[in-house]
Amino acid sequence: MIEFHLDGRSGVSPYQQIVQQVRNALRLGLLREGDQLPTVKDVVAALAINPNTVLKAYRELEHEGLVAARPGRGTFVTRTLTDNTLAAHGPLRQDLRRWLAKARKAGLDDESIEALFLTTFRSAAQEDIA
Repeated sequence: MIEFHLDGRSGVSPYQQIVQQVRNALRLGLLREGDQLPTVKDVVAALAINPNTVLKAYRELEHEGLVAARPGRGTFVTRTLTDNTLAAHGPLRQDLRRWLAKARKAGLDDESIEALFLTTFRSAAQEDIA
């Protein structure tokens, strides 16, 4: 089962962070059809957030056709976002772990690593467009 976490410094609303984490888990094969999401009560207890925040996230996921609520039973995954690139994830993850180790060895903290990755990612994406 997925465990949600919130980053108060991200500038992304808590409900949107939950939605993104579910989408990422579906994309990476960490959640599959039939898997149950944590109950609203469990998420509220774990994250100390308003139940309406969790309900809003679950409603958005339901509207996208990714999950379905079953009254009295919970919220279940109805569709995955994995594709035929899933097999490539393992070797790429290993490469990324090695890169992260090099970045830490060079003295970068988490925020610096994230900033470097995001700016490089966006720059490369812009170059691909041009």
